[in-house]
Amino acid sequence: MAKAVLPAAYDVPLSDQPIAIDLKEPWIAALLAWLVPGLGHIYQGRTGKGALFFVCIFGTFLFGLFLGRGKVVYASPPGQQPWRWQYYCQLGVGLPAMPALWQRHLRVQGKPAAFGGLMAPPYDTPQTLVDASEHKTQQPNQLAEWTVAMHPMFEVGTIYTVIAGLLNILVICDAYAGPLVLLPKRKGDAGE
Repeated sequence: MAKAVLPAAYDVPLSDQPIAIDLKEPWIAALLAWLVPGLGHIYQGRTGKGALFFVCIFGTFLFGLFLGRGKVVYASPPGQQPWRWQYYCQLGVGLPAMPALWQRHLRVQGKPAAFGGLMAPPYDTPQTLVDASEHKTQQPNQLAEWTVAMHPMFEVGTIYTVIAGLLNILVICDAYAGPLVLLPKRKGDAGE
């Protein structure tokens, strides 16, 4: 069990005692915060913060997934080009990004995608794209087809899901180490 001790507020006369926050087991809180955004804070009893993190981070992730029609989160199979480095940032969200690993496993095994193709990696085979004007174009692979068909929402959805994953890394740090407190200088502390 760990405790985070916050300094007393110097500008409030009755609060001259430090505030202690029980962090329970920091490594369990960090693991839970990674699995589901905000769950580590709920485990520690900081439910308001946990609910806020869950709504904001999970909402950002789902919004990005919606913008990209469920195709912006995927893990590249071995040898596929271009390598999907964004997935490692998206994986910061935890369980919500995990179906992509299952989809990659299915693709490597040569099996059809599950969940209606949600988070399945694109095929490397040429694809025919029919646009709104009924014009047909040949795209070099399925990723190019997605990029052209959803322009610019594929890129925007990718950015939203990457930001959600990176923000959850900060949430994991907060669940592990407790809140960061930066105190302003006191009025009488000149020269320090």
